[in-house]
Amino acid sequence: MASMSQAGSGFGPKLRSRKHGAATPLDDLDKRLLNLMQGSFPIAPRPYQHVANEAGITEAEAIERVRQLLDERIIRQVTPIFDTRALGYSSMLVAARVDPENPWRAANVINEHPGVSHNYLRNHEFNIWFTIATEPDSPLGVDGTLEVLAKIAGAESVRQLPTLQLFKIRMDLEMEGGTEALAQAVEVAPPAETEKQPYDEFDIAVIRATQGDMPVIPEPYAPAAEKLNISQDQLLAHLEQMQERRLLRRVAAILFHRRAGFSANGMGVWKVPDERIMELGPRMAAFRGISHCYQRPTYKDWPYSIFTMAHGRSKDECDAILDSIAAQTGIDERATLYSSTEFKKIRLLYFTDEYRAWEREHAGV
Repeated sequence: MASMSQAGSGFGPKLRSRKHGAATPLDDLDKRLLNLMQGSFPIAPRPYQHVANEAGITEAEAIERVRQLLDERIIRQVTPIFDTRALGYSSMLVAARVDPENPWRAANVINEHPGVSHNYLRNHEFNIWFTIATEPDSPLGVDGTLEVLAKIAGAESVRQLPTLQLFKIRMDLEMEGGTEALAQAVEVAPPAETEKQPYDEFDIAVIRATQGDMPVIPEPYAPAAEKLNISQDQLLAHLEQMQERRLLRRVAAILFHRRAGFSANGMGVWKVPDERIMELGPRMAAFRGISHCYQRPTYKDWPYSIFTMAHGRSKDECDAILDSIAAQTGIDERATLYSSTEFKKIRLLYFTDEYRAWEREHAGV
């Protein structure tokens, strides 16, 4: 396998460097609502009333403004966020080396798999980076699926980078604060549990009824409760139980990063001594501008054990976040891989027929 060298300027198209990217102008209320919708949307009969109270406006005003943010493609969707690993799905980050002259061909093939949620072109010899998940009872599994994908996508080489330790996964974009806020460490949390949790057929029914876009109405949980033929109070109680059992992480707004002003994301990868990974992983994860932080395998040609995903309004802002991590941890051996093209970004849908349909079509299983 070819060496995965330090990220440089020789791979991929020119990176975005302009300050505001494709951002849409937002006022102070928009920014406040976006922060609240990302981090404070409750499992409650009238969640928009809670958001409105926090923002100092009426429920009707909050709903109308959120609808506008959806129409303007600032908010991608308001949705429950279930835990892929707790549900027993096998998932990992994958780096693939494909034809640099026509990466779209390979990306389109990869994107057809329903378990591919994120797919980016990055400035590296391994130029396509994607995340993939397969169902708990998948005949192919992750390994078999990647073999098929590599073949039909024409990938020269594929590198599997599974999660060894999860330190953080929470995609909140700080809308009100500036670079200083993004580059500050907040509360350090312990590593997250990644083992499969028990669930039953009713849990699956709840997931199927609630996943995807929630309606922006005063009682957004009510239609799912009606579909399940239970009361809204019963559904809310069950969702709270699923959250306690770690099947459900939270309910939140997912944003279009670039439309919301965050036109850059940099995957900072760090060479951390093995004996310091459990100490420094949580500290790196604590920075406000870091959405994801994992320990992943190292290889002879890839010494980077901790991956941190930084989001900023510019490349400089991402660099500032990562520089702050280096200053506070003393780890300065890193590479930063920037995305230049977003091929795919979706919220996974669970327990659907699409997974088996893909396996039947491409592998006959």
